[in-house]
Amino acid sequence: MFVPYMDPSEEWYYKSYFDSGEYGFGLSTVSLKDFVDCPANAVFLDAYFSTNDGTPAKISNAFCIFENHARNIMWCHTESSIPRKVFTEVRPEVSLVVRMVATVDNYDYIIDWEFKPSGSIKLGIGLTGIIEVKGVAYTHTDQTKENVYGTLLAENTIGVYHDHFLTYYLDLDVDGEDNSFVKKNLETIKVTNPCSPRKSYWTVVSETAKTKFDARTQFGLKKAELVVVNPNKNTNVGNNVGYRLIPGSAAHPLMSYNNYLQIRGDFTNNHVWVTPYNKSEKWVGGLYVDQSHGDDTLAIWSLILWYTIGFHHVPSQEDFPVMPIFGVGFELRPTNFFDSNPVLKTRPPYIVQWRPNCTN
Repeated sequence: MFVPYMDPSEEWYYKSYFDSGEYGFGLSTVSLKDFVDCPANAVFLDAYFSTNDGTPAKISNAFCIFENHARNIMWCHTESSIPRKVFTEVRPEVSLVVRMVATVDNYDYIIDWEFKPSGSIKLGIGLTGIIEVKGVAYTHTDQTKENVYGTLLAENTIGVYHDHFLTYYLDLDVDGEDNSFVKKNLETIKVTNPCSPRKSYWTVVSETAKTKFDARTQFGLKKAELVVVNPNKNTNVGNNVGYRLIPGSAAHPLMSYNNYLQIRGDFTNNHVWVTPYNKSEKWVGGLYVDQSHGDDTLAIWSLILWYTIGFHHVPSQEDFPVMPIFGVGFELRPTNFFDSNPVLKTRPPYIVQWRPNCTN
């Protein structure tokens, strides 16, 4: 969802962008180009969608899949506590990436699903394209005499303030379908013993959501880890197997809750929602977002984990006329899912020295 902040006289413009931006990326998918959108080792997949009359339409090269050799470190350690000896172990990370690009009006979104050898799933979103602008009479900031709801990017050109909210529908079946949503609250405990040198410490207090209302979460209110666990499956030492949500950029709505546009977009009021699985509940903004009155959105429904990542965009001159990629993302990380580090026994890379065999 892309929401520009316009002044009240331009509410029609504001509304049209809310309508056009809040839908799935599927129909906005663009064909990817080899060596440009994806690296040389990529494999491409086509995709299909149904037209208005039910005819299947093909999108060539809608996805690309490739191994990412980014020279990132998967794990490492240097042991120097043994006298006169130093041991160093390092393992590079090679991950599998599934990529697509969606062009939603003026913005382009590069969406990566990155599957790591450790079991983590990292979601990356890169924003680029052409930011929304409006014309003004001003050619310099000294001339402005009113709130223009944006940044003067060039002569007679304002880049409007706006938000980006992207909601992920995460159907998590962690080692089976019987899952629970647990908030592991990090709480400070004060030491009452006056003789203790410690005045406080912190601990974890787990809270299992019993209703959909218990699961609603806003980041920044208190420190907590959010975990989906299978209470019927345990590790060898008794912990529930699970996956943890490591959030990314969090944005709270800046519009008042009784604003009509916010009523339709009230799924952004919380960063995390959890609802029972319902086959008909696929779209965070309701089935027909353009005709919604806010009575069929995620906020009205009721184990699906809905996670909304977002940020407020104050345009700068570097974003104009085409915006360099701005990346956000989040991660689903194993939490007691394995009995130990699953990539501990990964072999170190075999270094090959290339010596050109050339003669004059």
